[in-house]
Amino acid sequence: MNPPDAFMARIARYCGQAFAGRIVANDPAQPDDPFADQALVMHVRECSATELKIPFHVGDDRSRTWVLTRTAQGLRLKHDHRHEDGSEDAVTQYGGDTVDPGMPWRQEFPADEYSVRLFEREGLTASVQNTWALEITPVGRFVYELSRPSGRLFRVEFDLSAPVPAPPAPWGHPELD
Repeated sequence: MNPPDAFMARIARYCGQAFAGRIVANDPAQPDDPFADQALVMHVRECSATELKIPFHVGDDRSRTWVLTRTAQGLRLKHDHRHEDGSEDAVTQYGGDTVDPGMPWRQEFPADEYSVRLFEREGLTASVQNTWALEITPVGRFVYELSRPSGRLFRVEFDLSAPVPAPPAPWGHPELD
């Protein structure tokens, strides 16, 4: 199995399950950090052969969903950000595509052209050099990572050996049966 397909399959094994996370890197620390002192929960919520939707809850904030899609060349990661009423945030659908096959346990997603234009339009110029990464390690950890050449590193690690109750639906998405 090629690395992108193996990566998707490794995550899909956890479909329907939710996991608590913790910040393992946040350098440099951000002022008014919305993640500080919040419960962090990811939920492998919707799974198909070509797409995984993984809401990322930060405390009571249900605005974030990671959307991982299989493409002809590799994988695409998008960040679906919604308001509580379900409408899209001004900064949404950003992310990127893999530029190489990656590894079965780690995939990297440099900011795509859509994201660069969005970040420039919204005055988020530091983000134009974002690279996101997802990992699902052999020791049962799922990792979400944001890095920049400037030295910014943000990593959240989730323990896949200890499922937690599934959270409510993310904003803008229906409850599942």
